[in-house]
Amino acid sequence: MTRKFLCSTTAPIVQTKYGKLRGFVLDSTYTFYGIKYADAKRFQLPTPPKSWEGVKDALGYGYVCPLMGQDKPGSGEMKVPHRYWPMDENCQYLNIWTQSIDPSAKKPVMVWLHGGGFSAGSSIEQQAYDGKNMSQYGDVVVVSINHRLNILGYLDVSPFGKKYKNSANAGSADMVAALKWIHDNIAAFGGDPENVTLFGQSGGGMKVWTLMQIPEADGLFHKGIIQSGLLDVFGFGTNAFSGKVDGTDIVNAMMKEMGIKTIEELETAPYNKMAQAYQKVFLDLAKAGKYVGGNPVADDFYLGDPLIVGFTEHAKTIPVIVGTVLDEFMGFGPGRPDRNTMTPYEAYQMIVGVYGEEKAGKLIELFWKAYPGKNLCDLVTLDSAFRAPSKRFIAEKSKYAESATYSYLFAFDFPIDEGAGPWHCSEIPFVFHNTELVPVCNKPGVSDELEHQMFSAWVNFAKYGDPNDPSLPQWPACKPGDEACMIFDEQCEVRHNHDNELIELHLSCTPNFGMGNIEIQH
Repeated sequence: MTRKFLCSTTAPIVQTKYGKLRGFVLDSTYTFYGIKYADAKRFQLPTPPKSWEGVKDALGYGYVCPLMGQDKPGSGEMKVPHRYWPMDENCQYLNIWTQSIDPSAKKPVMVWLHGGGFSAGSSIEQQAYDGKNMSQYGDVVVVSINHRLNILGYLDVSPFGKKYKNSANAGSADMVAALKWIHDNIAAFGGDPENVTLFGQSGGGMKVWTLMQIPEADGLFHKGIIQSGLLDVFGFGTNAFSGKVDGTDIVNAMMKEMGIKTIEELETAPYNKMAQAYQKVFLDLAKAGKYVGGNPVADDFYLGDPLIVGFTEHAKTIPVIVGTVLDEFMGFGPGRPDRNTMTPYEAYQMIVGVYGEEKAGKLIELFWKAYPGKNLCDLVTLDSAFRAPSKRFIAEKSKYAESATYSYLFAFDFPIDEGAGPWHCSEIPFVFHNTELVPVCNKPGVSDELEHQMFSAWVNFAKYGDPNDPSLPQWPACKPGDEACMIFDEQCEVRHNHDNELIELHLSCTPNFGMGNIEIQH
């Protein structure tokens, strides 16, 4: 089918604070790729981009941040299709999809923060991150951003010079710079700078709640959606983001491994050489309890994990949606061909093998109570590493009447291997209205409706601060002691405190699945 396309020497052109940009139109969507929102020298804070004369093309994605050996297709490619793109640490770029370039349009703005922890990923890493459908069907402005990651964005080099102040949070400073660019320029793309919603999954969800705790970002966004963005497992999670740090040991160890003696040499060394040195030395320091970077750290820029230091006064005013998926990382395992044929006894034996006979019976009882009708095999892959801290966040945030807090859980069974529970990232195509891009999402008679329900909830929340939609049951905000959780499944429903007992018991007997001290990857 032929589609409408426009890209000429005179249109579409938008005037930004720094100069004119040319994008293209596909169907009804104006698209601008690879817009430079900041510049930065290595280990230093971002600065505004340079202005230019004439018209600059915004027709190709900008560089993505270099990754530490994580740039090759993985075994999960079929479930989470990826894009791969040229890397460079000069990576402060953003992309925009919009239905209007009328400065008076004032459409809601949705800013996507990509996953991959604070070490990996990019704004275009997953095919499902494409913002065209979300903009077109939701009539919103969608923005996705790249920023510095890993040792480029989260390594404390401040002991070696004043110019490296806040290098431990440089990646987060990039995100603040992107939000400032959006605030100053998004009206030219039809957006409302006073109605900006951050949404992100996994590491992107972490970025949402850390930005809520950064005073410099106050007023630059107004709502937040945290998808599988709180993690409590073997030291990665809440405690990783708090406390004083000193990068002297890790930086010296890297320079010694590289055979260099000055910080200036490190500042100009090839990234790959620096990354290889880091990977050789960080583990021994981490085992010794030393700071090794990789995550934001609490200081006067980022005030710390709200579950430890409390929510800032401004954070209390930000409405949020917080949720997880039923199986998270364990969902990346192969589907169980016998999940629909095994006998109850075989299922029981499987559960005993994972959790032990003492607690298996009670876990089954609580699982059926929480998820009546779900396959018992889902108990084997049930997540509590994300769900438990998400529930704590919801419980704490809902104490503040200044803004609403909504809870959800994604529990859809995918049509693969006789049915597989949802895995980490699997809700993203539904949120972006992009199930057409991910074949495994397609279940006739089901997927279209579930996509409409999730997509509409996200867009309604961005527009109005309320995710309710006629296609869904009434979804109330959570209250102290009452977690009203929207369960997104073939039949969506709201359940209250439905898994409190299950998650508490599950945490006490979940085996070590080998997720300790790892970088989250997709």
